[in-house]
Amino acid sequence: MKPLTPVPRGTRFVLGLAFFVLFFAVWAFVTLGGHVSKTFLADPLTMLRSGWTLLTEMGFAVDIGMTVWRVVGGFAIAAVLALPLGVLMGAYKPIEAFFEPFISFARYLPASAFIPLLILWAGLGEAQKLSVIFIGSFFNLVLMIAVAVGNTRRDLVEAAYTLGCGDRGVVARVLIPGAAPEIAEILRMVLGWAWTYVIVAELIGASSGIGHMITDSQALLATDQIIFGIIVIGLIGLLSDLLFKWANRRMFRWAALGR
Repeated sequence: MKPLTPVPRGTRFVLGLAFFVLFFAVWAFVTLGGHVSKTFLADPLTMLRSGWTLLTEMGFAVDIGMTVWRVVGGFAIAAVLALPLGVLMGAYKPIEAFFEPFISFARYLPASAFIPLLILWAGLGEAQKLSVIFIGSFFNLVLMIAVAVGNTRRDLVEAAYTLGCGDRGVVARVLIPGAAPEIAEILRMVLGWAWTYVIVAELIGASSGIGHMITDSQALLATDQIIFGIIVIGLIGLLSDLLFKWANRRMFRWAALGR
């Protein structure tokens, strides 16, 4: 191994798969071997059987669909509003000076702390859950996008002015394209954070969703169902992460040059 030396795609896949195999092997050894009570930690086989029952008999697929819809909806609203504001803050320093102190303050506020207020304002419906995801995603997106745009190479900006570009042309043809690969990575990372917010939102006052199922299972000490719900979240998150990476490589192939 050498620092920053790329790993072939096949080797990367094998190494990643090996960790999962090792993880499940240790889990099976601890639980099936009787080292931990099944009341506190279900074994993998029981978890899979319970998961199949949830999907085929208890309508868990509907819960999964509701959670995915909430994550995508809340994150999409946050991204649509954060992108233009972040670009403006990164491009124009007076706008950054106006918004940045409040954005920096607001991004440290835990989204879960707003749940009691959001229940009062929006009730227990979908608006409350979408709002939690929006609050948890929007402020981080704005600040990270502003930083990405503001870090554009100055020589490219000067070259654009030299070639006759105006201010709008520099923003549209230099700053945004230059920061686009990093912005795409920012969206990928913050989407992962959105999953943590939706589960918190569904733990309180929800009648559907993965978080709702986990809460009901906790009351019954059904650790097999709880673990299955957590694994489903991880699998969906992994799938969305891989799709984001694939799309980013397709759209910004030039960004990988020199790496």
